[in-house]
Amino acid sequence: MTNQSKVSTETLRVGLVSVSDRASQGVYVDQGIPALQSWLEGALTTPLQIVSRLVQDDAATISAALVELVDIEQCHLVLTTGGTGPARRDVTPEATQAVATREIPGFGEQMRQISLQFVPTAILSRQLAVLREIDGHAALIINLPGQPKAISETLEGLKREDGSSVVSGIFAAVPYCIDLIGGPYIETNEQVVKAFRPKSARRQPPAG
Repeated sequence: MTNQSKVSTETLRVGLVSVSDRASQGVYVDQGIPALQSWLEGALTTPLQIVSRLVQDDAATISAALVELVDIEQCHLVLTTGGTGPARRDVTPEATQAVATREIPGFGEQMRQISLQFVPTAILSRQLAVLREIDGHAALIINLPGQPKAISETLEGLKREDGSSVVSGIFAAVPYCIDLIGGPYIETNEQVVKAFRPKSARRQPPAG
């Protein structure tokens, strides 16, 4: 079990879960966790600790990993990749719902809007986001796509050549959501993604 007395209250703990039968069996090298970690390290300026799990496409196994990351590892944010399509082995959404206390539908809606800019089959995606709240601790769990390029597009959104937004990425809403559930204050590299908060929720930069 993580000793929380050693973890700064301003350190964001993130759980990464890659769901793949073949990668978990060593048939090929997992790309999901490295892609997620690389994106987070470039996008966040907040102190970050990452805990990762590579699991098979099995609902009970996925649910157990999510419970461990939230309840024991005390992650504030958990990102999964893979297993969100309509195929029979795609059970990540069901495994996520099984451990949820509340769902946040807007994340899934926005992820599909981003993917629809590229392929009409985006409507087949069943990505979602939920909260898991237990014993005074809460975490946001988000199901992301399986491909590294799609992961970054989903998190960052799409921009024109002049930098203006075509479709907003979902991560812009994550820091304020973490605020609201009692997690650390997340700050981002605005060249990658700009966190949105109401003015009343923004911290003033330190003087001097």
